[in-house]
Amino acid sequence: MAIDHVPQAGVNANAPQVAPLDASKLKITLSETLKAIPAPESLVFGGTMSDHMMIVTYHPETGWSDPEIKPYGPLTLDPTSSCFQYSTNLFEGMKAYVGSDGEPRLFRPNMNMARLERTRDRIALPTFDTNELIKLIKKLVVIESRWIPNVPGHSLYVRPTMIGTRPSLGVAASDHATLYVICCPTGPYFRTGARPLSLMAVGEHIRAWPGGTGGYKLAGNYAPTFLPQKLAAKAGYDQVLWLLEDRVTEAGAMNFFAVVKREDGDLDILTSPLDGTILPGVTRDSMLTLIAAHGSKNSLRNIPTSLKLYPHERTFTIGELVQWSEEGRLLEAFTVGTAVVVAGVGRIGSEGRDDIVLPKHEGSMGPIARALHEKITAIQEGREQWEDWSVPCS
Repeated sequence: MAIDHVPQAGVNANAPQVAPLDASKLKITLSETLKAIPAPESLVFGGTMSDHMMIVTYHPETGWSDPEIKPYGPLTLDPTSSCFQYSTNLFEGMKAYVGSDGEPRLFRPNMNMARLERTRDRIALPTFDTNELIKLIKKLVVIESRWIPNVPGHSLYVRPTMIGTRPSLGVAASDHATLYVICCPTGPYFRTGARPLSLMAVGEHIRAWPGGTGGYKLAGNYAPTFLPQKLAAKAGYDQVLWLLEDRVTEAGAMNFFAVVKREDGDLDILTSPLDGTILPGVTRDSMLTLIAAHGSKNSLRNIPTSLKLYPHERTFTIGELVQWSEEGRLLEAFTVGTAVVVAGVGRIGSEGRDDIVLPKHEGSMGPIARALHEKITAIQEGREQWEDWSVPCS
């Protein structure tokens, strides 16, 4: 006998049902005055917002309000809101591109939504169907499509954000919430030109720890990284390489990869495992997939198909990086993330000295990083097809 629904213990089956998030109830109020589109070369990441935003709120008695796309503007929140007092804030980073057909498209939005669900549940915010949020994001991107720069290396950054808005100083989960999505056109994240990134290895300031929240996209994970980043900049480095008991974890707000030559001449490409201290990046997952497919269902440009690439998700230490560098086996290092896509690393140091100097390459990336960058951007922009990664918004 089929069982359609069994009330959970302690739940009143006769309690009124609150409204779910429903994209079909979307209300649209367009701006009467549109902003001027800045020149692509002038774009600074996060500096210019598009004309509109999507917003919807949750109340414990009524559920989700009708979502609205309206002109971009400030929020009005109670000073005691949980987001201010207890950092019940999460966000996602996504990008929209113009395809070869002129249509806007998103890159692997289902992965972002799966990560959003895990993060939302981790801080006990109200739930909703993320498929409905994807529909709302697609609609917003279509409305804002004139903001997508049709220039290589440029895109429309999309920031879904959810905050707890329970108006009380009580230390408890927020049963009120606001969910909103904003957009900004963006070009290259780092303005280093042909120079690769430099990283300062830091072990005294811990970005994430076992059993903590490093594997979730929480706003509270970022503020403690600002002081070490300032110290790295003062010491002449671009970003921080985060260590945990000498284990390499992440670089800045990005996932870190190392390319190590094997005894047989092939390449091991290593990144830290998802042990709870590492953010499960969408770009990270995509890179591992593309690396594993090289020579079979995929060919990376200017990388011989006879050269075997072995992706590894395993723990490795700063000491191992130094050893591989001294042996001449550390051929490349690079970072990946939604905002940066791929960035090459030129040197890694600490305590006023460079412990690792990577081989110099033409431009800012080594051949593996460059090939992966070219491949993934071709997929993101719809110039190449790969499974269902590039998703049209219309």
